[in-house]
Amino acid sequence: MAGQPLNPAGVCAPLGPYSQGVLTEGPGRWLHIAGQVGVSSEGALAQGFEAQAHAAWRNIQAMLEAAGMNAGDLVKVVTYITDESQLPLLGPVRLAYLGEARPAATLVVVRALARPEWLIEVEASAYKPA
Repeated sequence: MAGQPLNPAGVCAPLGPYSQGVLTEGPGRWLHIAGQVGVSSEGALAQGFEAQAHAAWRNIQAMLEAAGMNAGDLVKVVTYITDESQLPLLGPVRLAYLGEARPAATLVVVRALARPEWLIEVEASAYKPA
């Protein structure tokens, strides 16, 4: 991981595979990834929540790779979903792409995303030390 996970005693332990905070120091490169949705590089919408989640995470992975980074460089991930009943499907998808990385993470259940067919959107920030 690019930063030091912070899970201090004064804050509730993480309720899932993430860190409450990630501290980065020194010179390096930041990558801020815009919200990625369940659409392939060809523009095809994946069908269903789980397929859209995989597509969004594949897009995150591709962005990281294009910047010479990997999941271990992620420091913050924000996930927006439109249906909280799909939450049990999200964890295994995240873990498939995060591996052992535990970036700071936020999950927000929203009424809708920018397009009604989108069921999930994931944005992320990564840091690679120089």
